[in-house]
Amino acid sequence: MNILALGSHPDDIEFGCAGTLLRFSQKGHAVYLMVLTYGEMGGEKEQRCQEQMVSSRILRAQDVFWGGYADTGINLNNGLITHVERVLARIRPDFIFVNYFEDTHQDHRYLAQATISATRYIKNVLFYEVPTTQNFTPNVFVEIGDVLEQKMSSLEAHTSQVLKTNIEDMSISEIARSCANFRGIQGRVKHAEGFVSLRLFVNIPH
Repeated sequence: MNILALGSHPDDIEFGCAGTLLRFSQKGHAVYLMVLTYGEMGGEKEQRCQEQMVSSRILRAQDVFWGGYADTGINLNNGLITHVERVLARIRPDFIFVNYFEDTHQDHRYLAQATISATRYIKNVLFYEVPTTQNFTPNVFVEIGDVLEQKMSSLEAHTSQVLKTNIEDMSISEIARSCANFRGIQGRVKHAEGFVSLRLFVNIPH
């Protein structure tokens, strides 16, 4: 299968669904990333780009598609929807993972809303959480215990962002581990990632 994860900024995807992407890539499925901005409001553009590319190798991603939008400057319009649709046409993904639409950061909200429109003919569309997500109640869980350390490595590859969190004296790694524990408890395992499904098809084996 082809798997596409979309994020507004470098490190969004890693926090939200890196464990799940690793599980897919380990099983031989093709993982692709689409990152809309270089995250220049949170650090130096070239460095954040390099960090994303290091992380993508940990995730075994086939390719990274950069949107080229300005950080905090994503707008919900037909151009954004068309941009996402062009990547979808190229990859033909079986699964989509994207920022949740309730979030204090406008870039996350607008990407989610554009993706809802762009993926109207795609069967499996799941929303992931990041630290700025609000009112997130997952109804799908993926166990990630066996890939948790690799998820942490992919997140920590964004070295300029590790200590830039919205919680004082907590690194992004600590927040991600806590989240994995909590979602694991909700999903009745030790570590998990949680998702809200826009659509999810369950394939029943013959």
